[in-house]
Amino acid sequence: MRNLLLSGVLLCAVAPASAQVGLPAVRLPSLPAVNAPALPGVGLPPLTGEAAAALGELDSRSLRELRQQRIRDLLRRHRDVLEADPDGAPIVRAELLAFSPEPQALQAALASGYTVLRERSLPELDARIVVLRAPDDTARSLARLRGLDSAGSYDFNHVYLPSGAPADAADPVPAASGPVIAAGTTPRPDAVRVGLIDDGVDARHAALSAVTIHSHGCAGTALPAVHGTAVGSLLAGRAGGFHGAAPGAELYAADVFCGRATGGAVDEVVEALIWLMRERVPVINVSLVGPPNLMLQSAVAGAVARGYLIVAAVGNDGPAAPPLYPAAWPGVVGVTAVDARRRVLPEAERGPQVRFAAPGADMSAARTPRGYALVRGTSFAAPIVAGLLAQAVRSPDRAAADAALAALERRAQHPGGGPGPDSVYGYGLVGAELAPPPALAARSE
Repeated sequence: MRNLLLSGVLLCAVAPASAQVGLPAVRLPSLPAVNAPALPGVGLPPLTGEAAAALGELDSRSLRELRQQRIRDLLRRHRDVLEADPDGAPIVRAELLAFSPEPQALQAALASGYTVLRERSLPELDARIVVLRAPDDTARSLARLRGLDSAGSYDFNHVYLPSGAPADAADPVPAASGPVIAAGTTPRPDAVRVGLIDDGVDARHAALSAVTIHSHGCAGTALPAVHGTAVGSLLAGRAGGFHGAAPGAELYAADVFCGRATGGAVDEVVEALIWLMRERVPVINVSLVGPPNLMLQSAVAGAVARGYLIVAAVGNDGPAAPPLYPAAWPGVVGVTAVDARRRVLPEAERGPQVRFAAPGADMSAARTPRGYALVRGTSFAAPIVAGLLAQAVRSPDRAAADAALAALERRAQHPGGGPGPDSVYGYGLVGAELAPPPALAARSE
């Protein structure tokens, strides 16, 4: 059964046309049918009953293989612009990042054959990122660059991927037109505001059409995507029987994919974070995962130190997998997922990075361009926690952020009544009552 399920999961993994990974969706007769569309986590098909139990038997190694298969497929399809770092993680080909390099260090790099591709100013962090082109093999070029400036901060331009690959994202989604307003518009002083770093949000969807959405990225063009729309709806959506964790909140949505093969690259994620800091959005949801990266870590640490709450999915590589980032960095609020029975998902990562558990399966989220779909994965639990925190914090402030976290910890219910925190549920489950009913997805067909 284990081998059959693993094969079926690999066959069922799909992705949008951007830098997300997947294979054609296939319905296997040996797995229980699901009578609703689905947006599974980490490329996994929507699982219930026998299939969910079988997934629980998969060891962590098998779960990691699923994501590695998606990454290999990504690299194979986009080998012209992507490659793997020495650990197999996807990076932008021949690009290296320098965090606030000293002028003399940059001059030494240029004299050694490196060239500047672009620079990104990070005024909110009193820093900048310089993107360099490697003169030869990217890994060797990084080692040589670090040798030229041992005191500097240099890394690959890693590509971060959603912690849940939408299952119905094979077809392109037409450009949206809706109540998206330009960044910089003065928010209402009493407004609940929450940020999202993901792919595109569909402002036309009924769950989001009444929400004020401030958009960023893609040169001002709206490029709706399934993952971002689902996560955005769980943050701020409001329509009929559906509501997110902070219904009607002003949503600041940064698209870091924009349909590009290199979407989710670190320099784009950092730029999105800087935009949200410029707009002073106090709580930021990141349902993306990737390896450790010095540039992104520095930016995240700077935001946390300035009073921003960054909420991130812990990932779905299995309970014994190495930690994924940004959830595992200090100060980030890592979120795991539970099902309708309040059991942690067997694919969810575990460890000290888990701060809270929230619903992440057996529930619905908006499916672009219309209707609702079942979702599963830590991607979809993180916005529940982010929405709860956004209602308690109206502006970036370290003391207010700490107070909001402490209040949420007191509200958390640890399954079984045991003491928290632990590596499975963190301080415990929050927002159990906020899971949108799965019946919405069934009615969408």
